[in-house]
Amino acid sequence: MCLALEELIQACCAEDEGVPVVLVCGPKNTGKSTFNRYLINLLLNRLPVVEYMECDIGQTEFTPPGCVSLSSVTEPVLGPPFTHQQMPSKMVYYGQTSCEQDTERYLDVVKYVFSYYKKEVPLIINTMGWVKGEGLLLLIDIIRLLSPSHIVQMDMCDWKVMPPLTSEHIHFSAGLHTKGKQQSKCKQLGVGSMESWKCPEGEDVSAPQHKLLYVHPEFPRAGVAGEVRVHSSILRDMSILGYLGHLQSPDIGAVLPLHSLVPYQVPFNAVALRVIHTDVAPSNIMYAVNASWVGLCCIPEEVRCQSEGPVLLTQTPICDCLGFGIVRGVDMEKKLYHILTPVPPANLRLVNCLLLGNIAIPNCVLVGQQGIEGEIPYVTSDYNYSIMGSGKLRKKKQHLKRRFECDYP
Repeated sequence: MCLALEELIQACCAEDEGVPVVLVCGPKNTGKSTFNRYLINLLLNRLPVVEYMECDIGQTEFTPPGCVSLSSVTEPVLGPPFTHQQMPSKMVYYGQTSCEQDTERYLDVVKYVFSYYKKEVPLIINTMGWVKGEGLLLLIDIIRLLSPSHIVQMDMCDWKVMPPLTSEHIHFSAGLHTKGKQQSKCKQLGVGSMESWKCPEGEDVSAPQHKLLYVHPEFPRAGVAGEVRVHSSILRDMSILGYLGHLQSPDIGAVLPLHSLVPYQVPFNAVALRVIHTDVAPSNIMYAVNASWVGLCCIPEEVRCQSEGPVLLTQTPICDCLGFGIVRGVDMEKKLYHILTPVPPANLRLVNCLLLGNIAIPNCVLVGQQGIEGEIPYVTSDYNYSIMGSGKLRKKKQHLKRRFECDYP
């Protein structure tokens, strides 16, 4: 790892070789996030700013989960994600912690966010730990799309999970949505000399070249993804709680429960509404929105509605996300959303779209409210589970290890 870091620092500080774009990839639980933080901190000792692009929607570094973002990092990253939630320079709310259901939209979102990178300072790109099957093919698509100058591949020494992502492998292998270049006839036939073969006119024989750096994690149980699922969900909840912490006063004192905070009132016809991850009948849309985590977004089109009813989008837009909020209530008589959010009023004026994804409010926010007499809002044990779309809150249980497994030899 030290050799890879030294080479990356030298490349990022060199003034005559262009601005490096470093893509870090590998299976789950191989230390990608830790490597990124360490690299960022080392670079900040030599550079005033480092750009960071988050493509791992399940384990985001500077934002709540479900986002693809581009951030300018100017201070050392010294803790887990919930300790340094910040507003990126560009962010899109994908709305899920996995992109398996809609990989095309995921690639469109990545392309949109990357287009705002100005190529003035080094860029570090974090990727998902989904590197098996279609996940590996999607990673090939991402590498082709972003054309990094360096790829840091973190994997175990046996290379059973993913092959070495050399420039040649990326050039010739098919991705999930892109095709690889066919190998030249001389390479297919094993001819040693290139002089006897000429490529047809107009054929592009140049392949994007990148420097591949291997990092083999050596910490105990590296690469054992099954044991970090519960840990990952807890980190996602902590990131949301860290973001909601901006609702609290900066003064040291008692933490105010959400029901005691004054929400913004937003007219139905002032914002468009879209449920990202599933189809919801218009008659049930308000049941889905109430007490939900929503992305506060800005679409370029003007929101127009002839009536006072909600404005429903038929497709999920790829648009800027300016922050997040909780729909604390829906006033059907006055046609108002009641939204709690730490987004500054100046940015809220730009919000004209609410995106509801598959990211849930942490259970503790609803269950652990203090100062409530009687039933807790939005929490009940007496419920009819035969209603379509209903379900229990999933309780996160500690992962149970098999008897024959142990942490140490």
